[in-house]
Amino acid sequence: MAIIPDPLQIAASRDALIALDPSLARAHAQTPAFDWRWRTGGFEGLFHMIVDQQVSVASAAAIWARVVQGLEGEVTPEKVLATPIETLRSFGLSIQKATYGHEIARAHVEGRIDFDHLESLSDEEAVARLVAIKGVGKWTAETFLMFCEGRLDVFPAGDIALQEAMRWADRSGDRPREKEAYARSEKWKPHRSVAAHLLWGWYGAVKRGEVVLDDHPSDPASAARETTESKTE
Repeated sequence: MAIIPDPLQIAASRDALIALDPSLARAHAQTPAFDWRWRTGGFEGLFHMIVDQQVSVASAAAIWARVVQGLEGEVTPEKVLATPIETLRSFGLSIQKATYGHEIARAHVEGRIDFDHLESLSDEEAVARLVAIKGVGKWTAETFLMFCEGRLDVFPAGDIALQEAMRWADRSGDRPREKEAYARSEKWKPHRSVAAHLLWGWYGAVKRGEVVLDDHPSDPASAARETTESKTE
């Protein structure tokens, strides 16, 4: 069963991060205390994450409510596999997401992944098992381990918002690419999940106009990418 970090643990990790990397001090100072982004785990949690992707928050909530209702509240691998693709689509899912739901359910039923004991695997092993399922990309696997299992040292370096916040933290003119962001995050071990939460919180505050960045280099190309890129897996 996942153990979600409490506020004291998160605060201690934030302090440790600043000691490890003073470049995060500004993000830390401008980001209030936050709770862990906890989500339901297991098969239901992963399927829910797939359903939520690439749609608005409101649309995702509405579609998921229809999925749960359509499955009579039984969001299990067995129930999803027993539900035809076309029926899943009638709940508001695209054919791609309905197919991915079947793929994830089949992987569990066939024993290629065991959601009941996924926590027994290392972060690297768990990511490898998850991305072996059609429709589950690395970003999805990493955020699943963070949000649904409470893992403390996972960093989804392919996330554009995290990359942009890293650029601000380093006062750089260029946003790091995924490989560079992974390398940069090594300095934050074993608190990389808290670093991700911190950077997301900071990024959100800046985008909402609650925080003004006064001395970071502008990067028109990076800004343009941010408005046009979308995550696909």
